[in-house]
Amino acid sequence: MTFWIITLVIALLATAPLVVAFRRARGLGRLDTSKADVEMSVYRDQLSEVDRDFERGVFSPEDAKRAKLEISRRLLEADAARTGSHSGDGKASLFGALALGGVIIGAGLWLYNDLGAPNYEDLPLSRRFEMAAQTRADRPAQIEAEALARPAAAIQEPDARHVELLEKLRSAMIERPDDLQGYMLLARNEAVVGNYKEAYTAQQEVVRLRASAATADDYADLADMMILAAGGFVSPEAENALSKALSLDPQNGAAIYYSGLMFAQTGRPDMTFRLWSGLLSSSAPDAPWVPPVRGQIEAVAQAAGVKYTLPPLSDGSALNGPSAEDIENASDMTPQERQEMIRGMVEGLSARLANSGGTAEEWSRLISSLAMLGEMDRATAIWKEAQVIFGATPEAMAIVRGGAVQAGIVQ
Repeated sequence: MTFWIITLVIALLATAPLVVAFRRARGLGRLDTSKADVEMSVYRDQLSEVDRDFERGVFSPEDAKRAKLEISRRLLEADAARTGSHSGDGKASLFGALALGGVIIGAGLWLYNDLGAPNYEDLPLSRRFEMAAQTRADRPAQIEAEALARPAAAIQEPDARHVELLEKLRSAMIERPDDLQGYMLLARNEAVVGNYKEAYTAQQEVVRLRASAATADDYADLADMMILAAGGFVSPEAENALSKALSLDPQNGAAIYYSGLMFAQTGRPDMTFRLWSGLLSSSAPDAPWVPPVRGQIEAVAQAAGVKYTLPPLSDGSALNGPSAEDIENASDMTPQERQEMIRGMVEGLSARLANSGGTAEEWSRLISSLAMLGEMDRATAIWKEAQVIFGATPEAMAIVRGGAVQAGIVQ
């Protein structure tokens, strides 16, 4: 009801200028009526004047008659104009204002009913989180996802020789169910030719045989094959493999990437952006997950309500911002000049990290540089922001923490 009240008020405010315009036109009509009254009074006086002039002998009977006829004609026209103004202009202007206002309001309601969602419920942030959690809980299992989607394309088309060797390997594994190396080879080759279901089935045997010695990469590979078999969908089973990979190695890039993908698929782009931005900042440019992250992170940021500009692809060989060498080279400057130079470089680094992101080393340098300039409040705020961005990658977090320690923010 509150929505419709606000909508009605906005509609009335939108039509108000039209009503005012028509009211002004009606006011002009009243002015025209007053002018007609004055003209009629003048014409009546002229008729009386013609009679007096005729009595004094100024007009002949024929001239007096012609003058009275002309004045009477003008008097009738003025009277007709006044009557039309009273009966038509004002009513027409008011009717026109109401009709036009009704058309605008009616058209707006029709357009909203056609393009909008009149019965859509309010979606506060807490409700959206609940819906995302429900979507995550209700998503299809791995076997259902495979039935609904086409698997990803094969890495390469197998030739006859490859197919023959793969058949032999499958037969051999039936006879040697505890051959770890055989299952590793089978999983890899099944994935290469696009048999992702057979690939993750073999990878499950790898994880089983390694037991407690299974690595984060083993679980990440298992999740990767399951997701490819489901056409890119992260099922609960694949998520379970990702969770195990991250428990063994919290900075496993593939597991972080797919975890972010899972959050994107279940309505939590904010979590996706948090994971992917940190992953992008701490990854080498040639990491396999960098291209898909760079291709999607701007759309994810927009969905999460974050203003984000994709940073240029860097080889990581250089860091922006004032270094110890920069400060040493400024030793010949006056203290004020040196302070201004350092401040300019710090502000440039701060602006770039805010708009485009950066590496953990750059965030660490910004925190320590702000502290050196005496801006402890800004350094503390940057440290808190960095904890959100790099929280999922302990190695990068340690680098940023080093800058905070140097700044004296943490012990």
